[in-house]
Amino acid sequence: MTTSVPRPGLLVGVLASAGIASSLTQTMVTPLIAQFPVIFDTSAANTAWIVTATLLAAAVAMPISGRLGDMFGKKRMILIVAIPLILGGVVCALAPTVEVMIVGRALQGIGSGMVPLSIALLRDVMPPERLSSAIAAVSATLGVGGAIGMPISAAVVEFADWHVLFWAGAALTVITTAAIWLVVPEVPAAAAGQRFDAPGAVGLAVGLVSFILAISKGSEWGWTSPLTIGLLALALVAFLVWGFWETRTRDPLVDLRTTVQPRVLLTNIASIFIGFGMYASMLVMPQVLQLSSATGYGLGQSILAAGLWMAPAGLMMLVLSPVAGHLIDARGPKFTLVLGVSILALGYVVGLFGMGSTWGILATGIVINSGIAFAYGAMPSIIMSAVPHSETAAANGFNTLMRSLGTTIGAAIIGVVLAQMTIPFDDAVVPSDAGFRTVFVIGGGVALIAALIALFIPAARTKTEPMLSADARSSV
Repeated sequence: MTTSVPRPGLLVGVLASAGIASSLTQTMVTPLIAQFPVIFDTSAANTAWIVTATLLAAAVAMPISGRLGDMFGKKRMILIVAIPLILGGVVCALAPTVEVMIVGRALQGIGSGMVPLSIALLRDVMPPERLSSAIAAVSATLGVGGAIGMPISAAVVEFADWHVLFWAGAALTVITTAAIWLVVPEVPAAAAGQRFDAPGAVGLAVGLVSFILAISKGSEWGWTSPLTIGLLALALVAFLVWGFWETRTRDPLVDLRTTVQPRVLLTNIASIFIGFGMYASMLVMPQVLQLSSATGYGLGQSILAAGLWMAPAGLMMLVLSPVAGHLIDARGPKFTLVLGVSILALGYVVGLFGMGSTWGILATGIVINSGIAFAYGAMPSIIMSAVPHSETAAANGFNTLMRSLGTTIGAAIIGVVLAQMTIPFDDAVVPSDAGFRTVFVIGGGVALIAALIALFIPAARTKTEPMLSADARSSV
């Protein structure tokens, strides 16, 4: 059931601002990563947990907050997950030690559920003729937040006190939350009355935390160390037990009967590769821009200048989101997804020829993010066309989790490549030009795999075919 709204444009703008606030808080610490050991007088290994804690919290929170949104109302859950996002910003701004900062960033990671919840809410409140464009616009905020986050953060770090970053992020989230409270209508929960699957939430959390810890810390601990292998084994066991439970409980956290439908399953698998493909460029381009020109391939830009060179690429996602929406309506989300990941692969080809100049990096980022704009707009449309209303938020949260896992896996693999392909420079060891180019080849190859997977996504049901309810599916 769709609840009509008198000002759909305003609603999309408010939900998009929620996405920007959430994604901005995730990326705004990037310029501070190298400074955290000095700020907190501790080791780089300890401060690395500032980033890891956010990844872990976000991975656990997204599918859980999505399911709770289906059960108790998506608007209510958006407002609830905004609380740890705000509180986390305040904690980080006041953090006297690295341990407190880690707690604050973990709280902010919980707020990552705002984006998939906002996308899922659009299905309930937008008229059908505007739904695709609305989904593409809100999905684009993931890139926009990252694009404006880095230069703004770099400027604050360079010209002001780093605490300002977290105070400003908390203030922006407060304003956005107030706008959501006032503008977004209340919509009856599609899965009201169902029980929350607490054992399923615990099982999924154990599996995700174990897997992400092993992947993100494997290079530091050693890929063959007992701790890494033990965590991977624990993750495997936890996922198997979780899957067994989810197929037998009455109201599962994630309905695996829906998830294994080819249309949903292949989209989620493609999402992993797309997350990997996107992150490869995000990891390489800032390093190439900031490395000294004395290396022969670095471009010698400051942190602020590097952020400004990359900002137009992120803003391109916002510019192209209406185009993605119209293309989804005209040719379908599958076509749009295949086109998007094909453009993403093309971007890495551009990068191989253009990474020797700032303008080449700019062009590379624009092409890559243009592809991401189409892909990110299409994936939620495919997911929502294949699941019932009672699972919209949970399915979107799970899809967002798949993208996040892709970036985590990509970071680990790329980290290994760059760690192995280095040159000595100025009493240090830095990634080599061949290493960066290898990562671009890998990124392009991963994008092509995503395109191939997307080609096999089944066509959508006809509009006259009714969507099966959860009860009906369980009896098939």
